[in-house]
Amino acid sequence: MISYLEGEIIFKGEKFIILNVNGVGYKVFLSQKALDKIAREGENLKIFCFLNVRENLLDLYGFLSQKELEFFEILNEIPSIGPKTALEVSSIGPLGKIKEAIEKGDERIFEEIPSLGKKKAQIIILELSKRARKSL
Repeated sequence: MISYLEGEIIFKGEKFIILNVNGVGYKVFLSQKALDKIAREGENLKIFCFLNVRENLLDLYGFLSQKELEFFEILNEIPSIGPKTALEVSSIGPLGKIKEAIEKGDERIFEEIPSLGKKKAQIIILELSKRARKSL
C-alpha cells in the first residue's frame, strides 16, 4: 500500500499531479483546493496517499494532511459515494467546520461540490452523523 510520497512535481494538471519519486512518476489525484494550495512544477511536495484498487484500475489520491486522508477514508466507505466525490468532500474546509455542519444537518456545506446533489449530501450527513462522535 502506498501511504505517503515525497518528491518533485513534474506536471500539474486540472485534477492531478505527476510526482517524481526517485525516478518513478506517480499520477496522484488531488482535490481542487489542494491543487490550488500546492507549489508549481519543479518544487517538492509531501503528500499522504490512498491507493484505490479495482479489478483493472489503480488510482492514487493525495492529501496534504493525515486528518484529511482519514476523513476521506470514512467518506469513501459510504455507499454511493465514490473516491472522487469523497476527495472533494474531504477538502471543503476544516474538519471542525464540517463536523459542526453535520451535527446541525446542514447540507449547504456541500453546495460548492458540483458533482454532489442534495440527495447524496443528505446521505453523507446521515452516515457521518452516525460516525462523527468517534472519528471526527
